Amino acid sequence: MTDTTADIHVRPEFVVERLEAAQDVDVERRLSLFERISNINAVRKFTILLGLVALWEGYTRIGDVEPLLFPSFSASAAVLWETLLSGLMLEKVWITVYVLVLGYAAGLFLAAALLVFAVMTRVGSDFLSTMTAMFQPLPAISLLPLAMLWFGLGVPSLVFVTIHSVLWAVALSTHTGFMSVSETLRMVGRNYGLRGIPYVFTILVPAAFASILTGMKVGWAFAWRTLIGAELVFGAASGEGGLGWMIFERGDNLETPYVFAALFTVIVIGLIVENLIFRNIEIGTVQKWGMQR
Repeated sequence: MTDTTADIHVRPEFVVERLEAAQDVDVERRLSLFERISNINAVRKFTILLGLVALWEGYTRIGDVEPLLFPSFSASAAVLWETLLSGLMLEKVWITVYVLVLGYAAGLFLAAALLVFAVMTRVGSDFLSTMTAMFQPLPAISLLPLAMLWFGLGVPSLVFVTIHSVLWAVALSTHTGFMSVSETLRMVGRNYGLRGIPYVFTILVPAAFASILTGMKVGWAFAWRTLIGAELVFGAASGEGGLGWMIFERGDNLETPYVFAALFTVIVIGLIVENLIFRNIEIGTVQKWGMQR
């Protein structure tokens, strides 16, 4: 039999006898100033904000817009600056943020307690799943009448609805993250003799931290908008409140620039929390650990 091994395995059309040096290829080059600036995340987001502000100002100046219905950005910014100098806006911000921090911290604490109970026992897992299915779809603002009956008009009622906004969002996202932790990591923890709370915080929390952080961000957003909505009602009832009350009061008096200034303040606080707090936590944890691109 003729040996045809060479004919079978040698494919001359894919054989390159001599490799030439690559031509006109940038193996490494210095980025231009524009490229270096555009690679900064904060600069890109700030550019988007400037574009939205320009569209807002241009629309109110070029279009036939009634200032009472839709004031310009410059008018709203002037009112915002005026309220900052007088201290009125800072006072409203402090009232709202104070209540928000109380409710958010209490919601995180209760969520952590339920999650530890759910991880340690099967009954706890069933209880958390049932409670989450019951209360997660329930809007927190719908509990406001009950909160007013139970706790009266004041901070306790606002904290109650804020806790409801935070608790179930954080618990659901974290519990889903815990369930997705690989069995290998779970076995490693058991082999090291970890049980109970040490097992949760040493094995489950780092492995599911991406889901935990997502739940915290969602809980923050829910709590923020629930509190603003609740303050509209509390402001109308008691004459006191934070940013939500300011929006209601000024809107009722047809002082639209003040309404936009308060709304703009709500947006700015949300952007600050998202980009300075949650973003830095994300960079220092899930991105650093290679869990997120």
